[in-house]
Amino acid sequence: MILAQSDALLVIDVQNDFLPGGALNVPGGRNVIAPINRMIAIFPHVIVTQDWHTPDHSSFATRHPGKAPFDTVAMPYGPQILWPDHCVQGTPGADLAPGLDARRAGLLIRKGHAPEVDSYSAFLEADRTTRTGLAGYLRERGIARLFLCGLATDFCVLWSALDARADGFAVVLVEDAVAGIDRDGSVGRALAIMEEAGVSRIASGAITGSPDPGSP
Repeated sequence: MILAQSDALLVIDVQNDFLPGGALNVPGGRNVIAPINRMIAIFPHVIVTQDWHTPDHSSFATRHPGKAPFDTVAMPYGPQILWPDHCVQGTPGADLAPGLDARRAGLLIRKGHAPEVDSYSAFLEADRTTRTGLAGYLRERGIARLFLCGLATDFCVLWSALDARADGFAVVLVEDAVAGIDRDGSVGRALAIMEEAGVSRIASGAITGSPDPGSP
């Protein structure tokens, strides 16, 4: 596949707390790093996002007495899934995975740093009004198509894909460079929602010319 100058790779939340041993382990999360690194090496534009929560973030179950991780509570902006404390600012869990080669990233977006509102999407916080500035950054650089990879398929990748489509960008999900939490079939639902929104899918090898090491 020949990439254009209007193509960008969006690498979502490949951080220690989402990997094995982390506070919110995404099954298979470590497997996304190798294909992402191969793509980073060839994309003309690379953007990386990072969950960056305050220690008292309202999305943490520990802030809601009697509640447990994955319970849902009502917030001013709507239903909120509660999470284990994760990706707290300045902690090792919030660091980008040490195997991720992010040196070519032209932009790092830290999201979820407002304690009163969660932020899955790279474009909009969960209040659906506070923007990160990513859409403007992409437009100023003439970027028209985004290739999405990272963690987790059924939350931050999904919300980023939908908001990118709503902002008028073409979106491609790199299916072997994402992994999901997958509670009660949430990955399958996320893939169906993205497909309905016009998100296409591709394997990383079709972009890099490198076969999946697990392929025969």
